[in-house]
Amino acid sequence: RMQRFPKRKKRITMKQEKRLLDRQAGRWAMLGGCILGGGGGGAAALGEMLLEKLSTLPPLYLTPLDEIDPDATILSVSLVGAPAAKEQFLRAEDMVRTVELFRLNNPDVKLGAIMTNENGYCATVNGWVQAAALGLPLVDAQCNGRAHPTGVMGSMNLHRDPGYITTMTCAGGNPETGRYVEGVFRGTINRTAALVRAASVEAGGVVGVARNPVTAAYVRKNGAVGGISQAIRLGQVYEEGLKTSPEAAVHAAADFLHGTILCRGTVEHCELRGEGGFDVGFVRVAGCELTFWNEYMTLSDASGIRAATFPDLIMTVDAATGRPLPSSDIREGQEVFVLTTHNRNLNLSPTMHDRELLAQAGYPNGEGFPELELVYNTSESHRA
Repeated sequence: RMQRFPKRKKRITMKQEKRLLDRQAGRWAMLGGCILGGGGGGAAALGEMLLEKLSTLPPLYLTPLDEIDPDATILSVSLVGAPAAKEQFLRAEDMVRTVELFRLNNPDVKLGAIMTNENGYCATVNGWVQAAALGLPLVDAQCNGRAHPTGVMGSMNLHRDPGYITTMTCAGGNPETGRYVEGVFRGTINRTAALVRAASVEAGGVVGVARNPVTAAYVRKNGAVGGISQAIRLGQVYEEGLKTSPEAAVHAAADFLHGTILCRGTVEHCELRGEGGFDVGFVRVAGCELTFWNEYMTLSDASGIRAATFPDLIMTVDAATGRPLPSSDIREGQEVFVLTTHNRNLNLSPTMHDRELLAQAGYPNGEGFPELELVYNTSESHRA
């Protein structure tokens, strides 16, 4: 690796506190969450839609995981699909419906709380409406503290347990165009995740999902505890920097994440296509090249030297407005900052250091994507 990032000497432990999740907290969560999304994590419009719906529901508080009974069942919620899909259509009611479908098909399971799957413009605030609408706690934990392309990467290592049978429910699509689908799938993590991905294609690009019930004790061991608080604090720091300038905001984010700004320049070339329910392609900025599979996967500098590899965080930011830009929003001619930090500085699940899962992180057909440098050492890198 060419880039050298400051190493954290202590295990990442995010302070947890009970706080009201109001519109301001939601705005910070979306902003910080998008940066931590690393190019993925859903669209801003979906996040805004959820916050608008939240304002009509009873007050919701972010609950520390320690306040949940260790034996209580926590259900994770997520989005599955291709963010750039043109026919995507998802309502807050569809996302609530996924939890209702889970309850209807698992009458013996008493839900103790909701948690979101990952970070992103929409992903960080996913679960807020479901929790508020159904009177369930929303815990300050995630399956993973950054965004990731496959459902299995958000499984908190459940895919390693051959005896674990999950229930995944999904809903989404525009009923007026005949695209609406909902489904209940039961089976292994890999098989059910593949079926949900296929459902997202039929729905026009994106579905809301509820899945993988586990105990709070399991989340503490295998999840990203404090991930929402981290996103809110990052968003607050970033918004404060924007009062000065977009550049000041990006530097503030880099400092917060112990990262670096690799370059600033014009998007010289951008290729994006939908494939298998994913957005895939690459971007060239001032001679630097970024590849993505929903999330940014690799970053090489202008001399062709690899600077970062997923699950390192790679993110682009509009230099004119300071708006974080997911991979689906990148366009040629934009001037952007490219921000990156090493995965050791993130709040990650153990799945982010699973070599088999990382090996999947390329184009589905295996063509045109640089071979990943799988150099991560779990004992050294996993500090979440």
